[in-house]
Amino acid sequence: MSSQHEVTYTLDFADRRRSGSKNQVVRESREDNPIPRIARLMALAIRLDGLIREQTLPNYAAVARRGRVTRARMTQLMKLLHLAPDLQEQILFLQPSSCLTERHLRLIVRQIDWHEQRHLFRELTSRQK
Repeated sequence: MSSQHEVTYTLDFADRRRSGSKNQVVRESREDNPIPRIARLMALAIRLDGLIREQTLPNYAAVARRGRVTRARMTQLMKLLHLAPDLQEQILFLQPSSCLTERHLRLIVRQIDWHEQRHLFRELTSRQK
């Protein structure tokens, strides 16, 4: 990928229970945000991993609590980091029309061998077209 793109997200980890404000969920339509959801999840996993490594956040369990998701869902998200680096890059720069989801990638993430991951990814993306 020769061109460089920067995607910036602001994450609010305030504990809503203490502040007393209502937790509101904002849904983005595909027209508002042309970046595929899987690309945003990949970027989030990379960012959260960086925060853990910098010890800004103590562990994934704390991230799950603050994000109000289960530990299992946090594990699913963070397993995206087990993909080969070139596959992670491809996911980050997917076209907006891509229908690839995190669920599609679960079988690939289970593979330890990056060559096998690449093979399965090629098969998956060729079926998506």
